[in-house]
Amino acid sequence: MGYKKIFFVFCSIFFNFFAFCQEKTNPYLAIEKIPTPSGYERVVVDKDAFGTYLRRLPLKKSRIVYLYSGKQKSNQNAQFAVVDISVGNKDLQQCADAIIRLRAEYLFQQKKYKSIHFNFSNGFKVDYDMYAKGNRLQETKGVFSWKKTTKQDYSHDTFLKYLDLVFVYAGSYSLSKELSVVSSVSLIQPGDVFIEGGFPGHAVSVVDVAVSKEGKKIALLAQSYMPAQDIHVLVNSTNSVLSPWFEITTEESDLFTPEWIFKKKNLKRFKQ
Repeated sequence: MGYKKIFFVFCSIFFNFFAFCQEKTNPYLAIEKIPTPSGYERVVVDKDAFGTYLRRLPLKKSRIVYLYSGKQKSNQNAQFAVVDISVGNKDLQQCADAIIRLRAEYLFQQKKYKSIHFNFSNGFKVDYDMYAKGNRLQETKGVFSWKKTTKQDYSHDTFLKYLDLVFVYAGSYSLSKELSVVSSVSLIQPGDVFIEGGFPGHAVSVVDVAVSKEGKKIALLAQSYMPAQDIHVLVNSTNSVLSPWFEITTEESDLFTPEWIFKKKNLKRFKQ
């Protein structure tokens, strides 16, 4: 093979490899660094709000989504970027669990410990403050109660153990019942949730919102899925020009995400 052919083959390999790396590499350090489309600006959010916490979530350089087991997810076409937050080593942090995790991490960061509580699917309310004070759940014939068994510990490690407990007994069904209905999708804001409660159901978090001068709103959405996997910002597979942003118009039109179709009337919000 002549030198020109060798050089051409080398260049082809190099540029194909470079393109592959570019495709698998995320250049944005945080959700708030993902640019808005031309003509849109991010909505104003209070500096201590849940929406601000979500905007500041760090993103991994790699765009590959991994499962709790360490294996790569089979579908690598749903994500635009991967949130840099642990998934654990158990098949627990799935769709609704990821939303619970983000909300709880925000409240933990704010030291609003008494505000961290979630319901099991049977309706039992599980307070983080009770858990951190050393109480542990006892179950008798499906009935839960608290019992003091260990010392008080408000560390982040104990907080994660509390969340694992919630993940086992909570899901989209229970979370859907806890959230408040947003009266109109036009009122969407960062921190809201599109959720279809069920067995199975699904839920995605609204991690950012932008608006145009004409009042059109778009949103960035993030999810985990089954089995438990990295939380990731979704691509808009129906609009490559707008992607990763999703157009939010009226309640009548469905919201097509890569792995679920939501009714826009299923937009809900955490109670303050």
